[in-house]
Amino acid sequence: MIRNIIFDLGGVIITLDQSQSVRRFEALGLKDAEQRLNAYTQEGIFGDLEGGKIDAEMFRKEFSKLVGHEVTHEQCAYAWQGYAKELPVRNLETLTRLRQEGYRLLLLSNTNPYMMEWVGSDKFDGRGHSVDYYFDNMYLSYRMKLMKPNPEIFTRLLMAEHISPEECLFLDDGPRNVAAASQIGINTFCPENGADWTQDIYQFLK
Repeated sequence: MIRNIIFDLGGVIITLDQSQSVRRFEALGLKDAEQRLNAYTQEGIFGDLEGGKIDAEMFRKEFSKLVGHEVTHEQCAYAWQGYAKELPVRNLETLTRLRQEGYRLLLLSNTNPYMMEWVGSDKFDGRGHSVDYYFDNMYLSYRMKLMKPNPEIFTRLLMAEHISPEECLFLDDGPRNVAAASQIGINTFCPENGADWTQDIYQFLK
């Protein structure tokens, strides 16, 4: 019986727009932004930031070297936050309803400090709430120093929550992430980026 629902952030809760972030990084002088930025898993200094190997200030310094001029913290944040296209109200309403129905909601996201400056602030939902208002606990790649689809990130979450895989449903728009979760026995649902999953999810909860 499913008691815990694990949500990805980008692509599930927030609709992603990779092209917008690419344009913002290009405007800062990153000529190969499209090659460096991935919809699911980042590499190089981008991956190092999301994997917790470097912090926001180290990223800013390394990125400044990469583009050949000084870039501010605010410029980096603006470029990273370009990934966020919209936050559908239906998603937030469904999260609230699921908790009222007794499910424990967990967030598991490959993300970084720049994105969390918005997501973790009271500006997140336009109602004065940050993302943690909607979840019982959050597991973030840069804090865990692990990234999906590494199976260990799922194992660590299960151990921290003292829950078993069969009691969980994991929603992620990344096929590789869903496959990794499935391999350790977690129930999975892979909606496309921006798709309305708010009704379909109940087919997995019956």
